[in-house]
Amino acid sequence: MDYSQFGAMRPELILLGIFLIVFLFDTFAGEKARKATTPLTLVLFGLGTVAMWILPDSFEGSVFGGMYVSTHTCVWIKNILNVGAFIVLLQSVKWIESPDDIVRKGEFYELLLVTLFGMYLMISARHFLLFVIGLEAASLPLAALAAFSKKKYESHEAAIKYIMTAVFSSAILMMGLSFVYGLSGGSLYFNDIALALASSSMSGLLLCALAFVLAGLGFKLSLVPFHLWTADVYQGAPTAVTSYLSVVSKGAAAFAFFVIFTQCFGAVYADAWEWMLYAVIIATITVGNLFAMRQKNMKRFMAFSSVSQAGYIMLGVIAGNAIGMASMLFYIFVYVVSNLGAFAVISSIENETGKLSMDDYRGLHKSNPWLSFAMTLAMFSLAGIPPFAGFFSKILIFTAATSTGSMALYMLVLIALINTIISLYYYLLVVKAMWISPDEPVIPAYRSACTERVALWLCVAGIVFFGLVSPIYQGIFNASVSDALAFFGMIH
Repeated sequence: MDYSQFGAMRPELILLGIFLIVFLFDTFAGEKARKATTPLTLVLFGLGTVAMWILPDSFEGSVFGGMYVSTHTCVWIKNILNVGAFIVLLQSVKWIESPDDIVRKGEFYELLLVTLFGMYLMISARHFLLFVIGLEAASLPLAALAAFSKKKYESHEAAIKYIMTAVFSSAILMMGLSFVYGLSGGSLYFNDIALALASSSMSGLLLCALAFVLAGLGFKLSLVPFHLWTADVYQGAPTAVTSYLSVVSKGAAAFAFFVIFTQCFGAVYADAWEWMLYAVIIATITVGNLFAMRQKNMKRFMAFSSVSQAGYIMLGVIAGNAIGMASMLFYIFVYVVSNLGAFAVISSIENETGKLSMDDYRGLHKSNPWLSFAMTLAMFSLAGIPPFAGFFSKILIFTAATSTGSMALYMLVLIALINTIISLYYYLLVVKAMWISPDEPVIPAYRSACTERVALWLCVAGIVFFGLVSPIYQGIFNASVSDALAFFGMIH
């Protein structure tokens, strides 16, 4: 083996180095020294994130026989996930330093880094064996993270539901991949599968394989009807883990979904999975919106909101072109800062008061005006209200979906637009409770922890900045155009 090939995996090596340092420090440092585990992790991960953004990755191509690739878009999505993970780490400091959980804080950071490493492999995989390794590395530690609050029954329940659903979804995915393996003549390389399908005729076995693969990946993305685990797991897991599940895990799964369905199955797009995905997108956006209206628990509310947002993200996949990929990546970036902004407020209030009901947010502006302001911006952005970032991300994703000129796509976007109007109702319920309710505030005035404030203002800055400045999208679009041939040579 030529070990120099590992040099192409710079993001993975950086992350692995951070993991090893944190693991060794947590294992061998004395009790007093272990108090520095949190600042050490934050500094190392922050420096790693900045390094990946600033220092250009000179390698572009494939290694290990084509199993692993590095492209401009792969680098972009990994950087976006890093930003989300760093904000989650900041949000989690007060919780993980609490008396009940401080003894396991090293384990929390290590598990989170392992899941991120698995997501990196999912993103760069161009062989299903490497993809499944990344998928399991990203999924199994998340079950441990969901069960992290050992003294809470809801946390145990969340972990059991997550692991059971993950097991069944992985089994369904593997069954679908076994069909694909047979149809491709015995290969698990994405390119080989694409070539084999392009030269073969449509069959019932292929449709079955696509349905199984869609179901397996749909679990990670919380697409309807594979979303039933989402609300219970989001509610029961620690809030820091819930926020990580809602954005970082979803962003990695969305990009992997895009890669697999364009590079492997692009040749049978119109014949097989186009209409299948139409139905899933409409159901996901609509069901997510309708169930979000009924929620009073803020974590369940955000769970169904994330289900709906997953449907909008999938509109980029339907476009099947460079504009679609760029719009999807930009949407994920905006979704990271908007959703984590909302979770920063939810986490801060829960850590201080233990309250999670929307009714407890009544009159919040009287006691905590800055938290109310930040939550309002997050809700406006998620709802797509101008001039915030969420408005432009929705405009771009709708434009991408209609870029092919198909009448069916225009109807799909029309349904998505109607659902956007519906979503305004439940997002503004939170704003109404905070600013318009005449009740006296239930939550007393308090000052958030320093790390919570930093995480919150990073999200607020992102919501405003991405709504006003276009070079971010232009950079993503340029990367998508440069990778367009590899992604879309087999589609349309």
